[in-house]
Amino acid sequence: MLSPQTLSEPDRRLVAAWSADCAERVLPLFEREAPDDDRPRDAIARARAYARGELDSAGEIRRRFVAGRAAASVTSPAAIAAARSAAQASGVAHMGAHALGAAAYAVKSVSTARPDDVDAEIEWQLQRMTPDVRAALRQLPPVGEDAAGPFVADGLLARGILGSTIHTLQTRIASGA
Repeated sequence: MLSPQTLSEPDRRLVAAWSADCAERVLPLFEREAPDDDRPRDAIARARAYARGELDSAGEIRRRFVAGRAAASVTSPAAIAAARSAAQASGVAHMGAHALGAAAYAVKSVSTARPDDVDAEIEWQLQRMTPDVRAALRQLPPVGEDAAGPFVADGLLARGILGSTIHTLQTRIASGA
């Protein structure tokens, strides 16, 4: 049985574009430190191509870790989180829950570079969601309450600012705000 964090392929394609938007907003924080490393930018482009139906899930599942390795090439917390946001966006082809991971890592990146802008970043992410993206994300289990997948209770996405950001997004999505 598939994890409820997976989402259907059509829903993953919907949320991939939104997650790419979230990751792209913080990409400059990575590129300032590593202007010649195109792995995060490529991951975002692939997430968009996947969303358009130009790439298949199997191929993207094999490539989803490439952008995450870029996090090791930078030192600032903002740049590291920006690379991880792009990696999460590319991981949506594998599992829909990674869309909220991309958003959470984008917020983490902002929180270290511009702490006063965190609430505005979350608002931007919510405003950027179409009704279809909201409906798809509403299907995900609450962070920390599933036994497998990125939202597992002791996983990285369920702790700290990542977990609190995903919780905030899920609460706001559920309430229609």
